[in-house]
Amino acid sequence: MLRAVDRDLWVAEQPLRYFGLSIGTRMTVIRLSSDELAVISPIQLSDGLVSELGELGTVAHIIAPNLYHYLFAADFKAAYPSATFWATSTLRVKKPELPIDRAICHRQGFANAPSSNNPWPGLEHLFFDGFKTLGPSGPDPLDEWVFFHAPSRTLILTDTAFCFDENSAWLTQLVTKIGGGYKRLSPSLLERVATTEKDNVKAAVERVLRWNFERVIVAHGSIVEHDGKEQFKRGYERFLGRTL
Repeated sequence: MLRAVDRDLWVAEQPLRYFGLSIGTRMTVIRLSSDELAVISPIQLSDGLVSELGELGTVAHIIAPNLYHYLFAADFKAAYPSATFWATSTLRVKKPELPIDRAICHRQGFANAPSSNNPWPGLEHLFFDGFKTLGPSGPDPLDEWVFFHAPSRTLILTDTAFCFDENSAWLTQLVTKIGGGYKRLSPSLLERVATTEKDNVKAAVERVLRWNFERVIVAHGSIVEHDGKEQFKRGYERFLGRTL
């Protein structure tokens, strides 16, 4: 189930439907410079996945990076009780029943953390401010954190961009062709409709572009192996209607 993407970097996928579309979802696993494992956007656990993770090392960090990607994090916490369950700070309000250990907060640093140092050595992170998606009840903030694995020059996103292409289900291809997001690393029509704080988003994109990345791992769609930085830039220039 786990697939190596680069040294100390793996992914695993599972089916997922959203608004009737088959979009799939992807978990990313990083071996940190501390030799511990960090799991971003956990998928459903299985005996096989537990066995494969055990062969890689110790799961020490479970990360729910936004307000949507938390569905299987509690199961991971139950399977790895010694791991720290991190979540974007407002997830505590949305889902108070989740066993969150520490909240990531863009105003206060790492809430409840013993220090302000990066708890994920070798994995950089920043808050993608102002970004929203169109949920079942209307515009919803994502409150997403994005990550950069410098050793492999990989940007790790959750819902800040998608890359649907010929590998996607036919209906997903059709809808993204109509919506203008087919074979592009960019937000979807849902985010275009919901996001109004374009200045904040632009500032977040500019911070992301300071990272020296080539590959982009997305939670939904295909991994972009080459020219990821330029594709991310072009996608957000279209999204924002501005030059970056």
